[in-house]
Amino acid sequence: MDTFPQLLLHNAKTRPERAAVREKSRGIWQTLTWRALADEVRTLAAALSAAGVQRGDHVGLLGENRPRLFAAMAAVQWLGGVVVPLFADTSAAEIAGPIQSAKIGVVFAENQEQVDKLLAAMPQCPTIRHIVYDDDIGMRHYRQSHVQAYDALLARGRDAMAQIAGQLDAELARGSAKDPAALFFTSGTTGPARGVVHAHGALIDRARAAAALDGLNDEDTSVAYLPPAWMVQHMFAYALPMVTGSCVCCPESSETMLNDMREMGPTVFLAPPRVLEALFTQVTSRINNTGGFKRDLYEHYMAVAQRVGPRTLAGESLDLSDSLAYSLGNVLMYGPLRDVMGMGRLRVAYSAGEATGPDLLLFYRSMGVNLKQLYGSTETGLFVTAQAEGRFKAGAVGVAAAGVEIAFGAEREVLVRSPGLFLGYHGDTEGTHSATNADGWFHTGDAGWLDEDGQLHIVDRVQDVGALTGGALFAPKLLENKLKFSHYINEAVAFGNGRDHVCVLIDIDAEAVGNWADKEGLTYTGFADLANLDEVYGLIGEVIAKANAALAQDPQLANAQIHRFLLLQKRLEPDDGELTRMRKVRRDVVSRRFASLVQALYDGSPMGHVDAEVRYADGSVGTISADIKIRDAKTFAAQTRQKAA
Repeated sequence: MDTFPQLLLHNAKTRPERAAVREKSRGIWQTLTWRALADEVRTLAAALSAAGVQRGDHVGLLGENRPRLFAAMAAVQWLGGVVVPLFADTSAAEIAGPIQSAKIGVVFAENQEQVDKLLAAMPQCPTIRHIVYDDDIGMRHYRQSHVQAYDALLARGRDAMAQIAGQLDAELARGSAKDPAALFFTSGTTGPARGVVHAHGALIDRARAAAALDGLNDEDTSVAYLPPAWMVQHMFAYALPMVTGSCVCCPESSETMLNDMREMGPTVFLAPPRVLEALFTQVTSRINNTGGFKRDLYEHYMAVAQRVGPRTLAGESLDLSDSLAYSLGNVLMYGPLRDVMGMGRLRVAYSAGEATGPDLLLFYRSMGVNLKQLYGSTETGLFVTAQAEGRFKAGAVGVAAAGVEIAFGAEREVLVRSPGLFLGYHGDTEGTHSATNADGWFHTGDAGWLDEDGQLHIVDRVQDVGALTGGALFAPKLLENKLKFSHYINEAVAFGNGRDHVCVLIDIDAEAVGNWADKEGLTYTGFADLANLDEVYGLIGEVIAKANAALAQDPQLANAQIHRFLLLQKRLEPDDGELTRMRKVRRDVVSRRFASLVQALYDGSPMGHVDAEVRYADGSVGTISADIKIRDAKTFAAQTRQKAA
């Protein structure tokens, strides 16, 4: 069982009638068993072989998580091909780059929208020979010979099966753990996206390590709702179910995600910080919209949860009063909240993708959600460190996972050796050598340190960590996460390296701030108008003051408090290049685009002016021009701790 197709056949043999994939379609849940999935994959592999797909070929996957997407992955890998998941929300112009880089010949596309993008990109992508679509809505009048339906491809596979059955068996047996399995393009947070090649063995090894860590097994159910092009989602939706024999569920759409989650009742859940923040915002907004008694009840029991909840998850003994208070809170508040968020059956949840603020982690753990942070990168596989059961520590990302070694280089850069390391960057031998030294250590680009318990603490990206002119540490992600714990703030971008104080650009959460403004009886006509209200500036000023008060208690960060801020009059968007497709901030883009505002923050101006290019939903490009208010933030004297006598 060295490859994913070999694991698939093992599951089909040992648990043939167990659910492998569930999908909600037109309001009804459809189930595909392991036996049925294996049969479909074998037929699809026959069709792809007849279409000319060979060992080493790259095959693209463009769409959301769907059973047929998983089947296509396994069929391509059966033949020794390499799957290349692509971000479904990219434009035709963006998608051309990865297709050209990987010389993709066949693409599986979910629906008409994705087919149209591929057809628009084809003049720049002459390697594309076949486009296979799943959903046939709107596809009736497409007559291009290279565009065909998934069902038609399956029919060709059934016709070809008798002639190439032996060849299929030989290709399956030929598969090796060292074979390339998938090519993932990085998010491009700090530079151009790179193609990261992973072998079957590396992905399977990390999936097995994750399963052993928390006892994941074939009784588990997970939900696949994040972009398949994100390596971590690929691991949770494809690799882990293959290794454990568990079931993965695909919600009908992003709009029905929460309702579908309540129906499927996952036991394992993956979420990047932005999803956890969005759920937290929804909960907080709903509570704020309720009457005084319910809000008082929520605040009371959340205070109990913050005091008792983490100790309960850690298995610590509680005195009788705390035990009774938390149990009552679980009946009246925590349990219903978990059910509302679809987390009623969760055994374990994971946060990955970027640093998760300690306050956000503690919120979920206080409610009884066993949320843990994974640390890793596309190059290092699923994870480098994980928070083991009973060893959770706020601010740390856990101890080294099984088989992983950690060291530190210049500027405290985290170096990693792991069975899950990538094979290299596609078409970039020089880049691969510069990222991995002769002894096999991968340079993560993250600055960090190990504490006395062997737990890793990540400060920030090495290139982003700096110091104020007074010598105080400047780690923007630490400051931004404190601000983003507020449900009124969607994104924050901090500046301060080489300067005498810290300033931030704030992207407000339109829904949460809008609800607050409505309750306050304020009038506004849109996002820009809302962000320009003096009252909203006052609201965000209070959030920043609270964060500064907490920073004043930290000896390392007390002198890195936020001094000035402004509220952006446009959202930070992936389509404008300010965020990656995984919604991570591209600091270099934001710094360039809003350079005039950053300058105004530091030259003492009460206003800043910006002319910024924006891309609209129809693909057209425009420019916004705005004068933006700048406000001073409340700061606090550093609180020095008394030394023990």
